[in-house]
Amino acid sequence: MEIEVGKVTHYFTKIGVAVVEVKEKIKIGDKIHIKGATTDFVQEVKSMQINHKPVKEAKPGDDIGLLVEDRVREGDVVYKIVEEEAEEKKEVKRRGRKKK
Repeated sequence: MEIEVGKVTHYFTKIGVAVVEVKEKIKIGDKIHIKGATTDFVQEVKSMQINHKPVKEAKPGDDIGLLVEDRVREGDVVYKIVEEEAEEKKEVKRRGRKKK
C-alpha cells in the first residue's frame, strides 16, 4: 500500500536533491516511491533537510530537501510504502489474540 506524502516542486540536478512539499509525515528510513510522467523508482529516505539543516522527520506543511537516487521532475508525486508496517501490525494483533 502507498500513501501520498508529498509533491516535487523543484529539482537540483547537480546535487541530486528534490524539493518536496510534504503532505503527510515522512522520516529517515521510510521506503518511498517517486512517480511521474517519466519518473518511477523506489528508494529509502537517507537524507532530508529543512532550511539546510538535517532532520530525521518532516511533517505536513514542511518543504524539505530530499536526496534522491535518480532524476525527478517538478510535479512528480512522492508516496510512502506502508505494506510492511501494516503487515507487522496485523501479525502483532494475531499474536495478541492467541494469548487471550
